Amino acid sequence: MANTWGSMNDELEELAARAAGGDEAALPELLQAIRPQVQRRVAKFLPYREDAEEAAQDTLMTVATKIHTFKGTGTFAGWLTIVATNQARQTYRSLKRRSVEQSAEVLPEAVDPRTTSVIAGSRLDLLEALEQLESHHPQLVQPLVLRDLGALTYAEIADELQIPLGTVKARIHQARKEVAQRLTAR
Repeated sequence: MANTWGSMNDELEELAARAAGGDEAALPELLQAIRPQVQRRVAKFLPYREDAEEAAQDTLMTVATKIHTFKGTGTFAGWLTIVATNQARQTYRSLKRRSVEQSAEVLPEAVDPRTTSVIAGSRLDLLEALEQLESHHPQLVQPLVLRDLGALTYAEIADELQIPLGTVKARIHQARKEVAQRLTAR
């Protein structure tokens, strides 16, 4: 249906609009169509397959229950990028909380690939940097995620977030500086 995440075609946008408008037949078709993109999106954040699958399932559930909140002011691709990204970050926070709780109880017998893989480590470092950025500059997170992870254009981000194009560019620039400082400080 859609070739890439950032360029979902008109057919998918129409399907999303129908589902948002209450067309019950459109929702299952929409969820089936977006499943691969959602899985790829959350896997960019969560390197461990089972964690990414959990986040993808939660994202699809959120889309199913919140599709009525998609008003069509921006693109469905942008809305879905925000939903998937927020869910991946929420799953990460939950895993982190569980890890702290479990580490007090029992030490793991097997090595966890999330802590040994260079790729996993860099993804987790990015999630930590985004968490820190959100705590200090929450307005910078969504523009950065939509641009660098969602591959939306600056104009699409301005439309999606309903802020001026210059503000989008400034926020992305500042966010990149903040994240780079946090990643190089490790």
